[in-house]
Amino acid sequence: MNFQQFRYVDEAVRRNLNLTEVAAALQTSQSGVSKQINDFEEELGIPLFVRRGKRFVGLTDSGAGVLHLIQRIAQNTEQLLGAADCYARQDQGTLVVATTHAQARYVLPRVIEQFRHLHPKVEIVLRQGAPRQVAEMLLNGEADLGIATEALAEEPDIRTLFSYAWHHVVAVHRNHALAAGPAPTIQDIATFPIITYDRDFSGRSHVDAAFSDAGLSPEIILTAIDADVIKAYVEINMGVGILAQMAVDAEQDPNLVIFDVPDMFLPNMTRIGVRKGAFLRTYAYSFLQLLVPDVPQAEIRRQLVDED
Repeated sequence: MNFQQFRYVDEAVRRNLNLTEVAAALQTSQSGVSKQINDFEEELGIPLFVRRGKRFVGLTDSGAGVLHLIQRIAQNTEQLLGAADCYARQDQGTLVVATTHAQARYVLPRVIEQFRHLHPKVEIVLRQGAPRQVAEMLLNGEADLGIATEALAEEPDIRTLFSYAWHHVVAVHRNHALAAGPAPTIQDIATFPIITYDRDFSGRSHVDAAFSDAGLSPEIILTAIDADVIKAYVEINMGVGILAQMAVDAEQDPNLVIFDVPDMFLPNMTRIGVRKGAFLRTYAYSFLQLLVPDVPQAEIRRQLVDED
């Protein structure tokens, strides 16, 4: 039994049981793939694959169980190698952060600037996506840390730490009918076309719930996945924008009138996520400390890394 056999089984499943593709990916022959898997099955004394002739057509029940263990071993091996590399290179490496546009554009620049002063030899890789994609990148081992408002806390294999709370604001063009008045009510807003986030982003469910609870059905004419796009259409006076508070600034958005309405919509909770069992390098904790400066590092470790 060896790691090579583990890899052949795992790759066979990844390649939808196409042994020609498996052989190409592993730079070997199709017969070599078959032999390695056959030898592995003989050693275990159980069939891992359902066969039709010489073709693999599926996993057996025992094969599914063995595959799960193989994948766990592969993850643990990666973590072991990562730990060794970490201890060998304490101050250099790569930190991959999966996050949404709002976090990458409006929250992380200050944090990353501080981090770069502390760890100039660490390369930071930002991978952006929807909250669900952020969770998937963590689960697949494609990212070390994930930062998002939705999705992370819903995954049992992701451990999360509360980062900060935020609320939505209302923004209109300076020539809009609402611009000269006091802060509008939700009834006032509902009389105009609405521009806001896509349903999977930035607390959109709280926006929908607020209108629903008030018995209102506003005309949502445009949705987008990031605040810059929302602001662009509000700036041409196309409608009322509802967007994250951190995405607007009176000085940077001079054509907009911004109403702070913290009680109109429920607050949103941004969380940091780490895949259960993941190994974090020393500098990752430094990054986390910058994200949650009021939380002691021992508490960060307890919530994100240490097993219960």
